[in-house]
Amino acid sequence: MGPTAADRSVVTDPAVTADLRVVVLAGGLSYERDVSLRSGRRVLDALRAVGVEAELRDADVALLPALAADPPDAVVIALHGATGEDGSLRGVLDLCDVPYVGCDARASRLAWDKPSAKAVLREAGIPTPDWVALPHDRFSELGAVAVLDRIVDRLGLPLMVKPTQGGSGLGAAVVRDAAALPAAMVGCFAYDSTALVERYVPGMDVAVSVVDLGDGPRALPAVEIVPRNGVYDYAARYTAGRTTWHTPARLDPTVADTVAEVALAAHTALGLRDLSRVDLIVDPAGQPHVLEVNVSPGMTETSLLPLAVQAAGLDFGRVIGSLVARAAARRR
Repeated sequence: MGPTAADRSVVTDPAVTADLRVVVLAGGLSYERDVSLRSGRRVLDALRAVGVEAELRDADVALLPALAADPPDAVVIALHGATGEDGSLRGVLDLCDVPYVGCDARASRLAWDKPSAKAVLREAGIPTPDWVALPHDRFSELGAVAVLDRIVDRLGLPLMVKPTQGGSGLGAAVVRDAAALPAAMVGCFAYDSTALVERYVPGMDVAVSVVDLGDGPRALPAVEIVPRNGVYDYAARYTAGRTTWHTPARLDPTVADTVAEVALAAHTALGLRDLSRVDLIVDPAGQPHVLEVNVSPGMTETSLLPLAVQAAGLDFGRVIGSLVARAAARRR
């Protein structure tokens, strides 16, 4: 279904944002630095295209003095990984009284830690695959073989192994044979000290972006993800030709409505604000299962939120401009 006139009307008119000065934060020191820089540049170009004065900055030692000397009207956080998503930078921006697009520090910390977020979702009645979180120290102390045997007995096969904190598919692997589980755990521990092992749910990979342009959070059209090698890993996300996307996702309309409702429920349960991206699996019965929720979604040319914005018939620059205007109004 295409956007209605009401859908378009909530996007802020460029005149409203013309007098705003915005800092786009990108880069950082996480494994996702390169992706973050690509996201930041795209956000920068989109804001400038709709007349917003914007500059790109890294999250380094020069940032806070610059913010103190000349505070912007708002900040867009295009940092991925811990720097942009664990809540710490947002807490510092709060101390500086600099408003930013996105959820506050508390909600960001919660969404960043996948086991904690999954526990909140489960308590709210939102389906998410069964899981166990295993720190590297416990893995070693209790004996790797014994622990992995119990995991397979409890969760079955196949399994999904991924870092409890992180994104872009780094350190993630699908395990279809118990013999491959130790190597998957080692690969995961290279990116995080704790591994999340969850029951693998077969089905359609979809991502639902949620934005609030002034009339409450709304789910944009779901993006269906079809990686060429069957796994949506780092290479599949950011290498041209490795993945095919369908927007809107090829879902029965009733199932599509359910997927949107579940994504909105996850966004709300985690206390998020402005925007998020909810990653789900839709099983063969049409039941969506929330895998994780990202509070600083990618904004690159192959990222899912911009694809969803386009599918909704909205202009990417004006959507970001609307979010910036809302953030700036919070301080005013």
